[in-house]
Amino acid sequence: MSLAISTTNLEKNYGDVRALDGLSLSVEQGEFFGLLGPNGAGKTTFINILVGLVRKSGGEASVFGHDVEDDYRAARDRIGLAPQEFNVDRFFPIREVLIHKAGYHGISTKEAGERADRALRTVGIYEKRETRFDWLSGGMKRRFMLARALVSDPDLLILDEPTAGVDVELRHDLWDIITDLNDDGTTVLLTTHYIEEAEQLCDSVAIMDSGSKLTVASPETLMARGNDTVRLRLREQPTRIPTLDDERIDNVALDDDTLVVTTAHGGEVAPTLVRSLDHQDHTVVDIDISRTSLEEVFVSLTSHKQQTEDESDGRETEAPASTGGSL
Repeated sequence: MSLAISTTNLEKNYGDVRALDGLSLSVEQGEFFGLLGPNGAGKTTFINILVGLVRKSGGEASVFGHDVEDDYRAARDRIGLAPQEFNVDRFFPIREVLIHKAGYHGISTKEAGERADRALRTVGIYEKRETRFDWLSGGMKRRFMLARALVSDPDLLILDEPTAGVDVELRHDLWDIITDLNDDGTTVLLTTHYIEEAEQLCDSVAIMDSGSKLTVASPETLMARGNDTVRLRLREQPTRIPTLDDERIDNVALDDDTLVVTTAHGGEVAPTLVRSLDHQDHTVVDIDISRTSLEEVFVSLTSHKQQTEDESDGRETEAPASTGGSL
């Protein structure tokens, strides 16, 4: 399958600050790809290079095989961008704004009008087509940003924090719209600080920090790297921790009447735990198995990188990880 995005050793320097530090990344056509990282990780710089708002300092970047600088127009015409910030002409009705946007891509006025109507219907604000942007509610503004990204019928849809500041109902509505677009073949690149958003939507996730890639994998694969926690509530509180001889168990702790077992194989180990406890005359009255979340993996990776950098600088303190927005 051809690549929608391909970067090799991508670099961007702002004076002494290196925003991207040799980033190599591949996104396959039709993929729903998540880009996660703390504030300052370089996510928005990466996006701005793809859409031509920022010139790279080194390396290579292409969109559907078109170099983002040498073949800028061909690359840009394949992309629809919904940025985090509201950079919208506020003096025209939103339908007219969409028609103007389509015109930048060489689309005729008649076809642009048809595409504008279709995009507004897709995001559910067609009835507001003659309304100025400033008169829309916050949720409608987010819907409009998505409509503006869609009016050129892009092959690659880039969403930079698309659900920032919206309520839960609208967030799920936008998820449904974006998922349908992806199911129809549109490649999606998503940055978000809602980790559960990436966990539920993305086929693959890249976690980056300090301008470089830490890892790329599916959310399921990343979560499998962590441990499961098996909590077994006993009918009577034991006086000591029961003996559990299983090499798959990493740790056992007692929390009042609940035995807390850490293992990488929660579902497999749980029946063995119940049988072992029963043989020791402990009755299990409740059992709960929880998996490591993608957020926990994210925090672990970025915190570890920050700690390593601090120690290399001769500092012993570890900076707290952030799950916030973009650069």
